[in-house]
Amino acid sequence: MSDIENIPDGMSAAEWRLRVDLAAAFRLVALYGWDDLIFTHLSVRVPGPDHHFLINPYNLMFEEITASSLVKIDVEGRAVDPTPHMVNPAGFTIHSAIHMAREDAQAVIHLHTPHGQAVSAMRDGLLPYTQTAMIAHHDLAFHEYEGIATDLAERARLVADLGGHNLMLLRNHGTLAVGASIAIAFLRIYFLERACEAQVHMLAAGRDNLYPPPAGVADKVRQQSSGPMVDMAAERLAWPALLRRLDRANPGFRC
Repeated sequence: MSDIENIPDGMSAAEWRLRVDLAAAFRLVALYGWDDLIFTHLSVRVPGPDHHFLINPYNLMFEEITASSLVKIDVEGRAVDPTPHMVNPAGFTIHSAIHMAREDAQAVIHLHTPHGQAVSAMRDGLLPYTQTAMIAHHDLAFHEYEGIATDLAERARLVADLGGHNLMLLRNHGTLAVGASIAIAFLRIYFLERACEAQVHMLAAGRDNLYPPPAGVADKVRQQSSGPMVDMAAERLAWPALLRRLDRANPGFRC
């Protein structure tokens, strides 16, 4: 099925494609076991001058979300179009801060996985001891925990901590990734989550039993995993493959 067959009247094709991709991302998060009941958020900025963005309705499981069920809100957290759904204020605080500050951050993904939370609570954060960790490590920022993110004053501190990075460990909280597209943000959070999962497993052997990579290798991986070719691989190779997997496992997100 084409992604543009079900466009509602009055909606641009560009917004509908973003809705389809974002709904797919939610269902992929559920498919990978990264969801947290109805909590945590994924969002995408809608093209145009109004600074609107799409976010999940607060009452739906990620595996249920469809393109048409996503809620369009402004930077004040108000629904732009009529909707029967509510929005989680904590999601609005984190996501609106990044969307307002980073023009390149069209998509934002925030998760509460057990592995991500575990690494976020480790003193040394993410250890660049595995290939996936080295891919993520150079692009990783940290933000101290300030409680459940309902305080709008936290937005400035969150943005300052993120800076120009595309990945973040929210201390004692979880993981976050941004990208110029949903595909790019998803691939980034995938690498971060896989790195956190591997770290939790390898630390079961004890820190003294870990084998550090040779000097200079992390810098080499940084060069190899940065740049437009990686983004192209996310959008043209990985993302279409993920959509095919989703069509097999949990179709219906395009409605």
